[in-house]
Amino acid sequence: MSGTQRSWWQRGVIYQIYPRSFHDSNNDGIGDLDGIRRRLDHLAWLGVDALWMSPIYPSPMADGGYDIADYTAIDPCFGTLETFDSLLADAHARGLRVILDFVPNHTSGRHPWFLASRSGRNDPRRDWYIWRDPAPGGGPPNNWLSNFGGSAWEWDMASGQYYYHAFLREQPDLNWRNPAVRAAMYDVLRFWLRRGVDGFRVDVIWHLIKDAALRDNPPNPAWREGDREVDRLLAVHSADQPEVLEVVAEMRAVIDEFPDRVLIGEIYLPVERLVAYYGRDLSGAHLPFNFQLILAPWQARGIARLIEEYERVLPPGGWPNWVLGNHDQSRVASRVGEAQARVAAMLLLALRGTPTLYYGDEIGMADVPVPPWRLQDEWAKREPGKGRDPYRTPMRWDGTANAGFSSGTPWLPVGDDGGTCNVAALAADDRSILSLHRRLIALRRDRSALAVGPYRPVAAEGDVLAWKRGEGAEEILVALNLGHAPASLALPGAARLWTPLLCTHLDDATVLTGSEVRLRPDEGVILVAAG
Repeated sequence: MSGTQRSWWQRGVIYQIYPRSFHDSNNDGIGDLDGIRRRLDHLAWLGVDALWMSPIYPSPMADGGYDIADYTAIDPCFGTLETFDSLLADAHARGLRVILDFVPNHTSGRHPWFLASRSGRNDPRRDWYIWRDPAPGGGPPNNWLSNFGGSAWEWDMASGQYYYHAFLREQPDLNWRNPAVRAAMYDVLRFWLRRGVDGFRVDVIWHLIKDAALRDNPPNPAWREGDREVDRLLAVHSADQPEVLEVVAEMRAVIDEFPDRVLIGEIYLPVERLVAYYGRDLSGAHLPFNFQLILAPWQARGIARLIEEYERVLPPGGWPNWVLGNHDQSRVASRVGEAQARVAAMLLLALRGTPTLYYGDEIGMADVPVPPWRLQDEWAKREPGKGRDPYRTPMRWDGTANAGFSSGTPWLPVGDDGGTCNVAALAADDRSILSLHRRLIALRRDRSALAVGPYRPVAAEGDVLAWKRGEGAEEILVALNLGHAPASLALPGAARLWTPLLCTHLDDATVLTGSEVRLRPDEGVILVAAG
């Protein structure tokens, strides 16, 4: 398939928004849909192609909206269905696609389905969730652990059974072995697709099917004190079951009822299992999210190996994707440092495949310390030292109070560097990290080799990571110095003349000799072959 025939989700850049933290339009301290709508011009200026919003549905907010009480409405803290329709129309008018978060593994404990299921063993919806009797000797049915600490089973005194929750007890898991559950959830997809959304990111898609016999999970020999409690066991039977690929194929079939839509799956699995979610003959997720760059040590040789391994195991025709930050992981600037955050931006936006950019990363936002009395994340309250609040803090728009996010009290701290780390200040600086992101995204759009060209590794040593991209007669070389000392890369093709296109320093000081490119500390460069 040529570059011009690629779908929008293959050529484009996806931008993730955590709605509570993007912009507050009514000054209650919580970001909302009208706030996102007012900031669409930033996304259009930046050059991204689609925005993905974390959940906006009615929810008790025990897990930041990932505990849904109604799949076909909008939580009042964010707005109304009419507000959503206006946001969708305004986004589309700017050429921006809109992707929703779909959370099918579990509902809120206050969802009418679960209230009915919990009302008695004979209720028609009892089997919509996973209920089991106690173990023969008493206690939970098996040893499965919650991702947020403790047993994954909650005792229900009234009905004398346990229900399963992979996350908080307020988030009971649906029984995806029940055809009625599948039918109801596929109708949810159709509700939003008919409304005009352009696709879905599916939360914890690999969790949907559990072992039918509910066998115990084996111990994890690599677990050490201080690791997450859930990692004490290997999730052999509680996730990534073979039958889940059938469910993913069914979801994809629903998506395919509507033209030009995308299905993205959240999957934290080793790469050889991750790629199975493309499905047989690519009948599964268009983009099984690839989180390797988030989880990998910031070391050139290791990253080179993981890129090459990922490219090697992709199924024929499978389109790659890359993620450097999201609402569940420490921000890239905190993981690699301020200087290397620029190099990370070039890595993300110059690799083959669809990049997803987390809000605030374009301005170099770092994790914000959240004092105990301001914690919002229930995980942090239940498993001290964990939690995700520092990665979900409000976007910085300008140098005014609360960085222009809200005139009220923000739901999480803004941080103390909002006076300089904000959109207004950095947009006015043509050498800022924000300007770098904008120029990288523009370069992807202008250079087909960067948008869709194949990936070809280039031999490098030490802290240097390098590869080539090509499309038609155009050939591009990317060279990144992941270290803090000067480095160099031997230029491939001794007879070729290479010309700089862009460097992370956003200046004209890139040094090229006849045989090598010399990289300054913390510098990345993109070169194009002349002729």
